Amino acid sequence: MKTYLLLIFYLCLFSQLVAQTKNQIIIPDSATINQWLTDTNVPAIAIGTIQNGQVNSMLVYGNTQTGSPADANTIFDVASLTKSITSLLTLELVLQASWNLDEPLFHYWIDPDLKNDPRHQKLTTRHVLSHRTGFKNWRWMNEDKKLAFDFEPGSKFHYSGEGFEYLRKAMEGKFQIPFEKMADSLIFQPNGMTNSHLTWNEKIKDYQFAGTHDESGKPYEYEKSTQANAADNLLTTLKDFSQLSANIINKQMLDQDLYQEMIRPQSTVREGISFGLGWIVFNNLANGEYALFNAGSDTGVNALVVLLPKSKRGLIVMTNGDNGRALAMKAIAETLGTVGKEILSRF
Repeated sequence: MKTYLLLIFYLCLFSQLVAQTKNQIIIPDSATINQWLTDTNVPAIAIGTIQNGQVNSMLVYGNTQTGSPADANTIFDVASLTKSITSLLTLELVLQASWNLDEPLFHYWIDPDLKNDPRHQKLTTRHVLSHRTGFKNWRWMNEDKKLAFDFEPGSKFHYSGEGFEYLRKAMEGKFQIPFEKMADSLIFQPNGMTNSHLTWNEKIKDYQFAGTHDESGKPYEYEKSTQANAADNLLTTLKDFSQLSANIINKQMLDQDLYQEMIRPQSTVREGISFGLGWIVFNNLANGEYALFNAGSDTGVNALVVLLPKSKRGLIVMTNGDNGRALAMKAIAETLGTVGKEILSRF
């Protein structure tokens, strides 16, 4: 009997070790990552990992636009990862009962381009966060450069930065507070994001900024924005965004009901990929996992975040080059194992 019980004990221990091994995040060695940079002409890459709900590693390789070594406090432009901040800010206001996901936005803002189109009265925050506004990504993509509906709000999916900007203007209309101040008080400060900004300001020194670079690794002239954009141009560090990501995984920001609403598929991108509220959602992954995903890509920058709340793992990647998207995708495949490869197979 003792031998049998001992065997059962060791089998259980072995099963736990196998499960832990499957959930380990594996970081390539420094020589491999530096070779990635050389091969792609990307000056710098920042890789943050979360294990067991805690920031596990923050590795930064390469240089900023001035040639200085980049580190975990180097500021990267992370493009559309800005939408993660806007989404969390919005849901925090919902949690405080200061904002309603389904209230029409025209109560607080009507874009002049849409004033004669009655469909603007149907547009809600839920449509914005799930990318069902009916807008193109940006109004300048229309022939006349004006904002217009391509379809009825809520009827189908189409990715749109304009929707997030519409939401920003509605929020500023209601609260009479600049959007960047709302983000600072409700997201940045509570999460210890001391080096994160929605606009360029005097606190940012050029030598701290990773910069932006073309396909050959040459720096672009960076346009320093002084106007907050709810969809783009977040300036943040690996340290800041990694801590925010860990807080999301640990569900420290929202109550259970609102968290479940955030991850619930609300629009379909294509088979196997949905949008919740502000996050791409990959359901039914290996080992019963689901993933929350966001990515950002602008001239000279590429970044992404992958969160696996069930196993409490995460990956954050920031780069300062046009070729950085390939690096970020490679990082998913190399660090997240089977789940990472499954995520990539669905793109």
